[in-house]
Amino acid sequence: MGPAPIIEARQVTKVYTMGDQKVHALRGIDLEIAPGEFTAIMGPSGSGKSTLMNLIGALDQPTSGDMLIEGHSLSTMRPDDLADLRNRTLGFVFQQFNLLPRANALQNVKLPLRYARHEHIDADARARECLELVGLGERMDHRPAQLSGGQQQRVAIARALAGKPHIILADEPTGALDTKTSADIMELLVTLNASGITIILVTHEPEVAEFAQRQIHFRDGLIESDERRAS
Repeated sequence: MGPAPIIEARQVTKVYTMGDQKVHALRGIDLEIAPGEFTAIMGPSGSGKSTLMNLIGALDQPTSGDMLIEGHSLSTMRPDDLADLRNRTLGFVFQQFNLLPRANALQNVKLPLRYARHEHIDADARARECLELVGLGERMDHRPAQLSGGQQQRVAIARALAGKPHIILADEPTGALDTKTSADIMELLVTLNASGITIILVTHEPEVAEFAQRQIHFRDGLIESDERRAS
């Protein structure tokens, strides 16, 4: 038997009520992701991929079924415990970087380390370490407006790494970048994955998904296909 799943969805549904209509975003998903996997989640707009990402990230709760992270059922956790799990286990990377414009790179990366769970970490040293890791050791004092799009995304990745997460959730991380910069960012994620971090990537770009070991395609709230790349 292999290791226990780091992420598990058990018959997960998600229904949104919009006026007098009900939108079935997920329709009974069963899914397991092993520790250390690099998984791309794909599908057209409205297929359920972003809804699943929000559930994995403990940002939302399923309508029915159960979502587990490292064996912990999210539906049974109190809000404070969910916040602690996000802070302790998950790192988030978004399409639009979400950096504070008036803070420099070092200050942006230190931001998640302000929370109680990370009081034992030397925030300044850890932020410097993460910026060095993503190749921005010479840009620590630069604000976002002084950085290229690719450099801003590297700052965002460094920020996601600051709390030493086991899982990185990347939602269209190359969506605002050109082709060459996108490939550079994906190579960085591959390197981080090789260090043992589980990476879940949402993308609509097949060339980006090719960097992942596994591709899961969603359509109409269901898993349409689940394929692993031959190693």
